[in-house]
Amino acid sequence: MRLATYRAGKIFILYDADSLCDAGRPSQMAPPLPPHSFDPDYWRDAGRVVGEAPGRGASLFLDASSFERGARWVLRPYRRGGLVARLSDDRYLWTGLERTRAFRECRLTAELYARGLPVPRPVAARVTRHGLTYRAALITVCIPGARALASLVENDEAGDALLEGVGSTIRRFHDVGLDHVDLNARNLLIDSQGKVWLIDLDRCRLRPKGTWQADNLARLERSLAKFGATDVMATIQDGYAGSSKVSV
Repeated sequence: MRLATYRAGKIFILYDADSLCDAGRPSQMAPPLPPHSFDPDYWRDAGRVVGEAPGRGASLFLDASSFERGARWVLRPYRRGGLVARLSDDRYLWTGLERTRAFRECRLTAELYARGLPVPRPVAARVTRHGLTYRAALITVCIPGARALASLVENDEAGDALLEGVGSTIRRFHDVGLDHVDLNARNLLIDSQGKVWLIDLDRCRLRPKGTWQADNLARLERSLAKFGATDVMATIQDGYAGSSKVSV
């Protein structure tokens, strides 16, 4: 995967040049994606929104076949939470392009994807600067047939093999140093083949081993408890420790 940057005035797009560039067309000549393709209303007006995820700044599932044959994408605008959202729910302090949340998440996701880890392929990120602030959005490839771990445990559909697979997958990410600061039951997806995927790498980073690994697992345990799954963490821990009976 080759990431390239396109700029038009105050708009910056970081994109997967291998999938979005036409052969022989220099990336400087035209945007790999129209800037408005990062706006939810564009897709709604075109009738190409095929689903929507719960949560702040709801992610949209898109029919992107006009850009890639048969493609389904996920568009996630960046949204703030907490008290600061009362001032602005979608603007962040500008401290440099490569420090924007969208560019950092796109690059991290691309690196993990290149290493063969189960993350969705990043398509593009857009950052629009507004003086001392910026807005941002990220597009990734949709994982076909995926359901959140939260949904599976709520409906008592998460067996031991699957839960151990969740644990061994988390361990794979920890072994390469990924500190997922929001490891919760909605950010772990299970596809139709039972493969476990990790999504939403906003504010995550690669770092040396430390107490953050236990913190990640504790956060996941608290998340599972919110969905009534107070008895599954031990099985996840078994998979994490290397006793999984399945290969994910």
